[in-house]
Amino acid sequence: MEHTSDILVIGSGLAGLGYALKVAEFGRVNLVTKKGLTETSTSKAQGGIAAVLGPDDRFEYHIKDTLTTGEGLSHPDIVELVVRQGPARIRELIDMGAHFDLGKDNGYDLGREGGHSHRRVIHAQDMTGTEVERILAEKVLAHPNIRVFENHMGVDLITRQRLVRRGAVVADAEESCLGAYVLNTLTGEVDTFAAAITLLATGGVGKVYLYTSNPDIATGDGIAMAYRVGAGIGNMEFVQFHPTCLYHVAAKNFLISEALRGEGAILIDGAGRAFMEKYHPLKDLAPRDTVARAIDLEMKKSGADCVYLDISHKPADFVKGRFPNIYQECLKYGIDMAQEPIPVVPAAHYMCGGVVTDVWGRTNISNLFAVGEVSMTGLHGANRLASNSLLEALVFSHQAAQAAKETLADLLARPGSPVPEWNPFGATDSEEAVVVSHNWDEIRRFMWNYVGIVRTDRRLLRAQHRIDLIQQEIQEYYWNFIITSDLLELRNIATVADLIIRMALRRKESRGLHYNLDYPRVDDENFHQDTVISSEGWH
Repeated sequence: MEHTSDILVIGSGLAGLGYALKVAEFGRVNLVTKKGLTETSTSKAQGGIAAVLGPDDRFEYHIKDTLTTGEGLSHPDIVELVVRQGPARIRELIDMGAHFDLGKDNGYDLGREGGHSHRRVIHAQDMTGTEVERILAEKVLAHPNIRVFENHMGVDLITRQRLVRRGAVVADAEESCLGAYVLNTLTGEVDTFAAAITLLATGGVGKVYLYTSNPDIATGDGIAMAYRVGAGIGNMEFVQFHPTCLYHVAAKNFLISEALRGEGAILIDGAGRAFMEKYHPLKDLAPRDTVARAIDLEMKKSGADCVYLDISHKPADFVKGRFPNIYQECLKYGIDMAQEPIPVVPAAHYMCGGVVTDVWGRTNISNLFAVGEVSMTGLHGANRLASNSLLEALVFSHQAAQAAKETLADLLARPGSPVPEWNPFGATDSEEAVVVSHNWDEIRRFMWNYVGIVRTDRRLLRAQHRIDLIQQEIQEYYWNFIITSDLLELRNIATVADLIIRMALRRKESRGLHYNLDYPRVDDENFHQDTVISSEGWH
């Protein structure tokens, strides 16, 4: 079946929904999302959105904090653009009806998180993402120009070069995106979604690792799809591990927000000793990479399975009122955070790299855009400043929408290229699902052990050897059997794992989130640059 629209949006977090609402004012939009509309990483975001909103804050301060955290790889022009647009983009959310916590004199209650010099994180208790997702989803579902397809997963992007290789007649061979093949996960059918403009807003890659704060959907789908058609991919070695995820046998990827440390929570070991002062002058408010490595080292030194985050010295009413969601979730596992420390461990959290874009969210493939965690805009550099991620998605969904508005009419005036339906090429049903589950588990385990918080070249080469073999197996399997969502996710996490490993091997230094014991120092002479690759090679 073919679905045609002016604009195709793949993903329904803040980036996808925000963009869809803006472009729906001048075009017809099909929005596909892997699960339910609000089952996204955005909806799990606890901390908030960083922006200059306080009377004692300045754009220059936020810019400096972002550049400092990015350790030399953040692009100054992009940082300035994002920071200066922040207040206006947040005002748009408020005008839509989003509710953020108020403080004194009806001003907004601004939190402070690691790496920030001032209080500038606007939040809705500890459920900011849920509030943002709620208001955007309501608007999207009510918009007459937007059609939502839940339980639909991208298979591959459709490009002119792809059609040339398959023998289809096209107007020219210039590389551009014409839409995507999309799996209906409920029926098993692969549908064709043709569009003049395609936006990837598919989120991150956390499920590539054994332990992650991300929801199950975060399998790097957009990055893998873009790489397969020749888009540039950058800085994949910079995986941010959140220092504090709840450690409990029954808990699954529940994040303990950095905002707790912003409000005075202290990291302690099993004997109750605070340890962050040994690692950074900001102690518990140090940047996340420093905190994650400190926890990892403390656990390895002591042999403990976790460390603890203690906010019990704060008034119980404050803890319950400021962090109601985290409080209730911990209580479900028998932990009263107002009275006792929370057991925590680091987990894969945020990908600072992704599909390389320009200031308008455009990739090197014409008419293909990428926004949000799937993209590499240059904002984060080697490490993301806390709560800059939702801000980036807000600003770049706006930027990409402006670019679409300027080009859509011209694109629609051109003669369209025929887009053939999906061809399974004689594939049959598989009775060997164990192959998929085994490879999935193996990738996630060796990525955690060999390509995690602390790396060495020897570990990375072991990981490279394993991923080469697994990718061979997946390729043979992929073309022989009818695709399923599990097979697609395996294919994508294998591609993403390979990209992370190759970029980590290429960067012979330690910078930001990439820490290699063989090269423990920053090497500005040789590596003060982004790491960028496409299917054609290194850039």
